Amino acid sequence: MTKISLQVTLLTALRMLLVPAVTIAMLIACTSFLDVRFTRAYVALAIITALLTWIFMGQDESQSTAVQANGLTFAGQIGIGWLGVVGALLLIGYATKSSEIFSRRALFLWLVATPAVLVGASLCLRQCMRMAMLSARNARGAVIVGASKMSLELARIIHDRPELGLKLRRLYSAGGADDSPLAAHELAFLRDNMGVETCEELAAVRDYVNVHHIPVVFIALPTGSPNMRAMLEELRDTTSSVYLIPDVSLFDLIQAQSADIQGIPVVALCESPLHGVRYVMKRATDIVFAALLLLLASPLMIGVAIAIKLTSPGRALFKQDRYGLDGERITVYKFRSMTCCDNGDHIVQATRNDARVTRVGRFLRRTSLDELPQLINVLQGRMSLVGPRPHAVAHNEEYRKLIRGYMVRHKVTPGITGLAQVNGCRGETHSLEDMRRRVDYDLEYLRHWCWLLDIKIMIRTFVLVFRDKHAY
Repeated sequence: MTKISLQVTLLTALRMLLVPAVTIAMLIACTSFLDVRFTRAYVALAIITALLTWIFMGQDESQSTAVQANGLTFAGQIGIGWLGVVGALLLIGYATKSSEIFSRRALFLWLVATPAVLVGASLCLRQCMRMAMLSARNARGAVIVGASKMSLELARIIHDRPELGLKLRRLYSAGGADDSPLAAHELAFLRDNMGVETCEELAAVRDYVNVHHIPVVFIALPTGSPNMRAMLEELRDTTSSVYLIPDVSLFDLIQAQSADIQGIPVVALCESPLHGVRYVMKRATDIVFAALLLLLASPLMIGVAIAIKLTSPGRALFKQDRYGLDGERITVYKFRSMTCCDNGDHIVQATRNDARVTRVGRFLRRTSLDELPQLINVLQGRMSLVGPRPHAVAHNEEYRKLIRGYMVRHKVTPGITGLAQVNGCRGETHSLEDMRRRVDYDLEYLRHWCWLLDIKIMIRTFVLVFRDKHAY
């Protein structure tokens, strides 16, 4: 990397400390405003909160190098992180029985006011970072070697995100990952819209980099090709930082990320979005909401069980084997709504006006009350409130052979409701295309999972219960 100004260095350090510093400052300000004495207990609270904010919020803040374009999305991320901090503080207060030591008014004011100040301070700092990175002395020249789709996308990103501090000078369009040059209209777009020079002579890269003092070179050539090896040897005669851009455009990326295993770089093409703090947040949400819903719905569930027993022979609960997280078999509970309880190698889906559906079962299926016992599955950890709906084992074995990427949906815990269900993909799948559309929504959920998405899906599910035409 090239030398970066002291201004950028200081702003980067400040970004790492911003979130803990603001929360401590707000605690001091709130206690002072209400004339509450800042005792040792408040000092301990400040230290614990600083650690929690760094765990829940500070790491993402310090690792992020780009200014968020969407202020609402950024505010949502701050809000989610702060909810995690507050939840952890409540658990600590309950466990240590220390909540009575603090002023309720001061804590309430602090908990409510801090997120708004955090958002404002973070946005201001990010704007300062953007202005600093946009200055001429901090912009670093870059070239891209290779004509893959990934290199063209990288060129667009560098052009559209000047806060990255990069200025693309030239793209060498020969020897791409697909061994073909960029199309004429793509080259024209680079020249006319981005002001990027294009060249097909790979032999000219080293001289251009040395003459123009280019500090950053991105290589998008086929790994192991003669061109790649020759280019790496040529660039050893420069002082440029060299980055390899693997061409993963042929893959359907799910939570793609890079890492290293004992110094060996690896690229994850398909990964679960639920790790670390993300998993803890989702699991905590599942436990809290499922326990609350189960408590509130228990009288109704008892009534439903009695109605089922009085109107048709058989058990009130129906158990069926399905695939859960990582494709492991789980037992899913439902209220019995049909005269049969299929759980074998061949299962016939319920259809509209299906004669097998009981009178009570028709009402249960239309209102989704037959799914209430799955709250027990959620508390067991076999299911989540939100996620791809688990299908019967027989259907999994059928569709995994017909739909590309079908089993990837099992990278997260299956849910009572999901993105597919709130977008009309419920009930019988009349064709392979219906199931493919459902799977597409499930994979979209994996790509873009966040805590707010789960909340939105739960709200939309509650609304759909009363007017879903696909439930029968």
